[in-house]
Amino acid sequence: MAKQCKYSCDSAAETLEWIKAIADFIKPFSFLINAHVVNFFKDRLWEAVDEDWLQCLSNESVESLLLIPSGIVQDHWPTSLKEFILTLKSLFYPREQADLKKVFPNFQPTSLNSVLAQGMNLKKKHEVEVLSDIVSSVASAVRADAVIDVGAGQGYLAQVLAFEHQLSVVAIDACSHHGKVTNARAERIKKHYMAQMRKFGTLLECEEVRAVISIGCCYNLLSEEGFANARIQYGFPMSCGVKSVNLSLGKSSRDLACQSAERWKSLGKDAGLHNFELHAFRAAFQMVLHKYFPEVGISPSIGRQGKALRRKQQRKIIKSEPQAEESTYSDLPQMACNMEEACSVTHSGESEAGNTLGVGSDVDALFTKMSLHTGSTCERTMSTYKYSLFEKFCQSGLCRLGLKPSDDINFHGIWKEVEPYVSLIGIYWSLRAAFGPLLETLILLDRLLFLQEQGDVLESVMLPIFDPAISPRNVAIIAKKPDAGISSHHSSR
Repeated sequence: MAKQCKYSCDSAAETLEWIKAIADFIKPFSFLINAHVVNFFKDRLWEAVDEDWLQCLSNESVESLLLIPSGIVQDHWPTSLKEFILTLKSLFYPREQADLKKVFPNFQPTSLNSVLAQGMNLKKKHEVEVLSDIVSSVASAVRADAVIDVGAGQGYLAQVLAFEHQLSVVAIDACSHHGKVTNARAERIKKHYMAQMRKFGTLLECEEVRAVISIGCCYNLLSEEGFANARIQYGFPMSCGVKSVNLSLGKSSRDLACQSAERWKSLGKDAGLHNFELHAFRAAFQMVLHKYFPEVGISPSIGRQGKALRRKQQRKIIKSEPQAEESTYSDLPQMACNMEEACSVTHSGESEAGNTLGVGSDVDALFTKMSLHTGSTCERTMSTYKYSLFEKFCQSGLCRLGLKPSDDINFHGIWKEVEPYVSLIGIYWSLRAAFGPLLETLILLDRLLFLQEQGDVLESVMLPIFDPAISPRNVAIIAKKPDAGISSHHSSR
C-alpha cells in the first residue's frame, strides 16, 4: 500500500519539479501547517479537520497516532485519510542510511576510543564517528589542507578531525563559552595525542573553499525573506527556483520542520501520552492568558517545562522500579483515589528552578502514566487530578512570565470548558507533525537547488549519512569543485 518516492534530485530541473509537487500538496493544508497548537482550544482548531478522520482516530491507540508522522496507516481508516498520509510520505526525502563506502573514496569507518569520546552520548558519538570519516575522505579527495568547523559547539567533531585524522582544523562557534570548553577539552586530549588544532575562532577569511558539507538542524532559527529584518542572504528561500514559486514558510512551519518521524515512532505509549497531555495543558493555559492577561501577546514561551518534568519523572520512576513493577495500568484509577492528599498548589512565590511545576513525587509518577483515553469507575477522580496538575502548570507558567496569579482566575472553569476536547489534541498534533519531514525535505531541496543553480562550478550530492534511528536529522548536502573524486549519483533516492 505504501507509495514510494517517485522524485529525483539529480538535476536542478528534477529538484524544482519535486519542490513544486510539495508546494502544490501543502497549500490545501495550511490550516494544519500554519496553526499554533497553543491555540488549539481558543481557536477550536479541531473543527477544521475532517469529521470522519477525527471520529476514526479517536478510537485509535496512542501507538497508532505516533506512527502517523512515519506514514504508517491502518487498513480500516477512511480512504481519504490513508490517501493523505501515504501521499504525504511519498513526497518525503527517504532517510535510510546510504552505503557510504560506495559514495566516498577512502571511507574507513572507525570507532572512537574513550579519550576522544569523553562527554559524548550515543547520538553524538555516532554522528562524530560517521561525519569525521566523511570529512576526512572529502578533504583527501579535494586535497584540502585545512578544515573549518562552523557551528562547532563544544568541538567534538573538530577534535576528532584534528587528533584522530591529523587534519588542521579551525573551530568556529557564536558562543564564547563553547570556545572555552573546547580549548579545555583539547588540552586534556593532548596528553594522549599530538596534532594541529587551531584555537577557537570567531572570524574566518578564506580565499578558496574546495568543498562544503552541511548537516541541517534547528530550522526554527532560520531567517526567512519577508519574516525578518533585511539581510544580505536569507536562510530560506535560497534558490531562485523556490523564489519563483512564491513559497513561504513562516515561523510555525519552520518550527514544524524540526519534528522527526523517527522520534515520534520511538516515544512509546507513556511518553506519547505525556507529550499530548503537556500540549493540552499548554493550550488550556493559553486560554488563561487570553482571558486574564491579554496584554501578554499571542503565544509567549514559558520554557521547556515538559522536557524538564519528563526527565525528572523518568529518574523517579527508575528509582521506584520494584514498586512500579507490581502495579499495572489498570491500577492507576485506584492509585489516584488513594492520593487525595498528595497534591498541593505551588504559588508563584514558592516556585524553584529544580521543581518548576511544583509537582510532588507521587503525583509525578501518576502524571507520567495517566491516560487521556482511560475510562474507569474512578474517572471523576482522574479528572480531578488532571485539573490539579493543570492548575500547577498554570501557576508555574504565570511565574515564568512574571505574572502574579489572582484569586479571580477561574482555572477550574477553563479546564471544564476544554476537557471534552482534550483527547482531540493528540490526533491534531499527530496529523500536523506528519508535515515535519515534508517541510524539512522542502528546506533541504531548496539548499540543494541553490547549489545546482550555480551550474558547472559545483558538483553537489544530498544523502542520508547517519542511522535515522540514532540521529533522525541525518541528511548531508555536500558540494565540491569538479573533479575532486566524490560520486554524485546518490542525490537521487
